[in-house]
Amino acid sequence: MDKITVVIPNYNGINYLKDCLESLYAQEAGTPAFQVLVVDNASGDGSAEQAETLFPAVRVIRLAENTGFCHAVNVGIRASDTPYIILLNNDTKVKSGFVKSLYNAIRKNSKVFSVSARMLMWDRPDLIDDAGDLYTVLGWAYARGKGRPAEDYGRRVRVFSACGGAAIYRRSILEEIGLFDELHFAYLEDLDLGYRARLHGYHNLYEPAAEVLHVGSASTGSRYNPRKTELAAANSVYVLYKNMPIGQIVWNLPFLIPGFVIKWLFFCRKGMGTVYLKGIAEGFRRCRHPLGRGAKVPFQWSRLGRYLEIQQELYVNLVGLLSGR
Repeated sequence: MDKITVVIPNYNGINYLKDCLESLYAQEAGTPAFQVLVVDNASGDGSAEQAETLFPAVRVIRLAENTGFCHAVNVGIRASDTPYIILLNNDTKVKSGFVKSLYNAIRKNSKVFSVSARMLMWDRPDLIDDAGDLYTVLGWAYARGKGRPAEDYGRRVRVFSACGGAAIYRRSILEEIGLFDELHFAYLEDLDLGYRARLHGYHNLYEPAAEVLHVGSASTGSRYNPRKTELAAANSVYVLYKNMPIGQIVWNLPFLIPGFVIKWLFFCRKGMGTVYLKGIAEGFRRCRHPLGRGAKVPFQWSRLGRYLEIQQELYVNLVGLLSGR
């Protein structure tokens, strides 16, 4: 019986999907049995047809329209029945020990919800693209190790959340805390899910032995573009509202307000200041939406220790960000 389903959301991935699937089917001996499921977001470039033709073992689910990352992976998770799910971006190429290393890391401890892979830059594989995601008291999330030597990130450690571009998740915990929030559409949805898991008493890890090359922003374009900027800005507000108790938000306002102002000034320099503010406004609208209000994690006194632990981590991660760690 398969233990793992690899879910790959795909949107116009004709330039990458073939390499991604070939690397998956070249895993080393001893890799646990897994199945591959491609959820296609109404691609018009023939990538879904290519996957079906070249990889008959792959199951392809075609959606009628581009519903975004969150809905696509939720469709894949619901269509699978294995105890573990690996999410993998279509613009990746995994190393031969990828699947086995993620599986071995997550099954060691039932309190581990997710394990993030060592994502390397496609054109500079000696540099980190993402070594797990961190969150700061400024309301900023960032990829740990981005642009730094991969050799400096060779230890398995806890992270705030796993990067959903290449990570494994435990189904039993997903069934407890819920799947990806589809109001996100894309960006910061993995941070939100990892935050939720933390509030429920679970942990997220980074596993350096699970390596993957990543192109990055293959579906939306460049690293900074109007669509990504608006979505990320909206979701940065929504993540805070959903997961952080109101009292904790008020406590953090002296950091959060400067954090959002600095981001706005940054995007102003890139000619997208108005786009960023539009995203912030959308984030507040989303918080007031009935679905957004219903998704807020309720405050519980029994979680006080977890709130304090997370608060301390937000300070520590800010120091790490400023020091370039």
